[in-house]
Amino acid sequence: MARVVVDVMLKPEILDPQGQAVQRALPRLGFEGISDVRQGKRFELEVDGPVDDAALARIHELAETFLANTVIEDFTVKVEEVAEAAK
Repeated sequence: MARVVVDVMLKPEILDPQGQAVQRALPRLGFEGISDVRQGKRFELEVDGPVDDAALARIHELAETFLANTVIEDFTVKVEEVAEAAK
């Protein structure tokens, strides 16, 4: 079994009001030295069987058509191996 992670972030040229709100709140909460905050989404997909090129292509299509709005968001796809739970 493998886990495929899709990270979705607003494109750099798109305003991120949620990230800006977090950035403004940090100094009030005692967290100094943070110059920028961007908020995004993370999707973890558990995939049965091996993640081959065909599976990755299908997941890329899924991310492009369903998980991300590619007009305003970029996304990355990466594979993380998951150890089977001990029985």
